[in-house]
Amino acid sequence: MGEMAKKIIKLDLDELLKVLNEAYAEEWLAYYQYWLGAKLAYGPERPSVVKEFEEHAGEELKHADWLANRILQLGGTPALSPEDWGRLARCRYMPPKVTDVQTLVKENLASERCAVERYQRLCEMTEGKDYETFRISRKILKEELEHEQEMEDFEADFKN
Repeated sequence: MGEMAKKIIKLDLDELLKVLNEAYAEEWLAYYQYWLGAKLAYGPERPSVVKEFEEHAGEELKHADWLANRILQLGGTPALSPEDWGRLARCRYMPPKVTDVQTLVKENLASERCAVERYQRLCEMTEGKDYETFRISRKILKEELEHEQEMEDFEADFKN
């Protein structure tokens, strides 16, 4: 990390890297949860749910990429193995035991709500203190809020 970059960050760098690595791990797990759900899903609305899961999987992977790049810019190292992801993540991966679309949507909705909380806290932590991490976190938060709404919309459709 450049000298000026270090000077303008008004946060404990080790703590920031810890939180970013937790978020990075969660994005990998979210990617896998959506990707696998798209492969295993069955039931009514399957085609539209699978399409949405595939789209979300791609977006979660993109978030992991943004976070990895930021971790590296700050002089840190992204979590190096899937074992680390499970250990670091606070938003837990839920292995699908039942793969009907309603159950998968419910599980993904819970994961999205956890992600919204994660990025809301990260935005609060970095606002006015680390502009680049704040920008990235705000962009991810916006997409996670959209994901939550899309999962809620599916749940509403299932009830009708």
